[in-house]
Amino acid sequence: MTTISPNPGTSWLQLGGWLSVGAALLHMGCILGGPKWYRFFGAGEDMARAAARGEWTPALITLAIASILLVWAAYAFSGAGSLRRLPLLRTGLVVITTIYLLRAIVFVPLHLWRPQHTDSFAIWSSLIVFVYGAVYTAGTCKAWRHLAP
Repeated sequence: MTTISPNPGTSWLQLGGWLSVGAALLHMGCILGGPKWYRFFGAGEDMARAAARGEWTPALITLAIASILLVWAAYAFSGAGSLRRLPLLRTGLVVITTIYLLRAIVFVPLHLWRPQHTDSFAIWSSLIVFVYGAVYTAGTCKAWRHLAP
């Protein structure tokens, strides 16, 4: 079993992993919390109404997102040396970082294009995922040479 030794990016990647775990838990909380939670966390009225009707689609979509976030956490923990080395570790961390940062940055052109869709959730969620992306960026950059196979 190949492992990653502790490296200068360890604390950043561990923080990134825990942030992703927290986001996954919040998504799972929406499944348990029902329509009010879907609304509060900005999933949209269609998702909230579908959850209120007892449809499975919102729960399945939310569970898929939570699962992806847990995989991302595993990659961060692997890069930090807390878990065994996962396949394509460097590539995975770069892709995860890019997705977090793109999710945050896409808010700006969308706001300029459709300002009527800007609300406090859009602003806060974009800022939050920007922080996630920044943490993953710092950890990945600091650990880069230690992440080589």
